[in-house]
Amino acid sequence: INAEYGAFNSTVMGKNQDDKHQWVELREELGKTVEVVRTRDEHIRKKDLPTVTIEEVARHNNTKDMWIVVEDRVYDVTKWYKNHPGGYGPLLGMAGKDATDMFTNFHPHYVWTKKLPYMHCANVVKPALTEEQQDFQALRAELLRDGLFETRLTSYYLPLMCWIFSLLGVAIYLTATSETVLGRLAGSFFLGAYFQQMAFIGHDLGHNGVTHNRKIDLWTGQVLTSLLGISMAWWKRSHNTHHVVTNSIEADPDIQHLPVLALDQRMLKGFYSTYHNKIFRPYILDPIARLFIRSQHLLFYPIMALARINLYVQSISMLISSSEPVELQWAGLAAYVVFFSGLGWLASFTASPAEAVGYVTLAHAVSGLLHVQITISHFAMDIYSEHESPKYVSPETSWLRVQLATSMNVSCPAWLDWLHGGLQFQIEHHLFPRVPRHNLRQVRTRVMALCKKHDIPYHEYSFWKANSLVLSRLYEASCAAKDMTVDDTSYEKAKAVLAALTKDCIVG
Repeated sequence: INAEYGAFNSTVMGKNQDDKHQWVELREELGKTVEVVRTRDEHIRKKDLPTVTIEEVARHNNTKDMWIVVEDRVYDVTKWYKNHPGGYGPLLGMAGKDATDMFTNFHPHYVWTKKLPYMHCANVVKPALTEEQQDFQALRAELLRDGLFETRLTSYYLPLMCWIFSLLGVAIYLTATSETVLGRLAGSFFLGAYFQQMAFIGHDLGHNGVTHNRKIDLWTGQVLTSLLGISMAWWKRSHNTHHVVTNSIEADPDIQHLPVLALDQRMLKGFYSTYHNKIFRPYILDPIARLFIRSQHLLFYPIMALARINLYVQSISMLISSSEPVELQWAGLAAYVVFFSGLGWLASFTASPAEAVGYVTLAHAVSGLLHVQITISHFAMDIYSEHESPKYVSPETSWLRVQLATSMNVSCPAWLDWLHGGLQFQIEHHLFPRVPRHNLRQVRTRVMALCKKHDIPYHEYSFWKANSLVLSRLYEASCAAKDMTVDDTSYEKAKAVLAALTKDCIVG
């Protein structure tokens, strides 16, 4: 795509810019690689802005005063963060920090030119990039150069959609025409398989990784909600937050499953969730948690079989009660009317209410494979508290290292890629979320080479080993729960912790 790529590779993403008045950079726009000529004073709307230190930026780290850094500029997003199309969670997670790598890998070129300049409030002096950071940014440029951000709509997604809708067709046929319970339950099985496979399409759309046109993918997502039952608006808000603050006890909604699951014994002490804006009570004060957590390693798969119901609850709750702006809110609600009408129609072919419940339950249990696939990507990996180990504040806690520490891949042959829907390349997906899933296997080899060069652990296990690691993590936390003494003294200590959390919540 660019015959002189090597000549300007060292200047990609702002490296060595001081000695060049202008340089060329590769970026992604609508799923295509474009060359952008950049200058030091591009898109400046205000002159004579102050220059601050990264330590000064770090003080602007809350909802009332929120700054982020992209390259060598500071942006004040305080008045706008609730309107962020990807949800406010990612901005809250990066408040007061250098968000360059996160921002670059989540946004197409037009956001740099049409959105950021209006929030530019200062310039920043920050340390030079390390060799590792430069190599990671050069890797992104290499992926752009080789066209790996481009989607194969006709050769990949068209046959994939035919396969997925064939599952739905078989489910409808068996359900509507079978005269036996076994035949209708076979239809339920195919319906669950359809749910599992279609969810991956929703995942791709949520990352604007299909057409790469945000409006098209957004509206297609509403159609998908009517066919799948998961809100695209809810998914974007939750999943984008998860991507940025992966495995943060306080911020990542994908590991905040109390009172049913606790992945780390620190969760048992109670904590405030910045995503849910609520306090998860200490284990000792929560009778439901005391019922589940002690046996969570045994209950994991039954919980995964019903986990889809939780997605319905969270999706609909956000659509009908959210105090934050929700894109296409009424379209999302209408999509749910269509979805549940369709599900009810299929269940109406059963011979009794008991069979109808069994039909719906089986479909959800089969689709529960998806939830196992999601959880094994992160549950067994590094879990951290932002209070104890803040991320994105040093080269040792960079975007690259955080994603590698909190994500694992699942090894599988290429012919099984369809079953995992791209989730088997979780590391690559987290580093480059806008790369289409059919290109992630190629990205994997390059990321592994980068990790080998800089001696960074790269975690990849078989599906069965990954499950074993998750169960071990759950067992460890359950043992910690069993070992907790429940008496008047511990009860009073837990009440004091809850009071402190409540006070911090009110003040902050």
